[in-house]
Amino acid sequence: MKFKPCTGNCTEDGTHCEGCGSSHEEIRAMRQPIEKLVAFAGNMNYDNPAEFADAVAASIKYHLGLGH
Repeated sequence: MKFKPCTGNCTEDGTHCEGCGSSHEEIRAMRQPIEKLVAFAGNMNYDNPAEFADAVAASIKYHLGLGH
């Protein structure tokens, strides 16, 4: 399966978003860890949330074996 990023043209009808083609189940599942990371950054009151987001992305890539 190939990941399809959000296009901003979200739809709620049917089983898949017509904007990106992702299943609504996948979208709901993806929303959960993202909401937790956003809440974590807010609780930590980071002055540099963009750097936090970049570090999370880099960590994910590292753990997937995609980067150093």
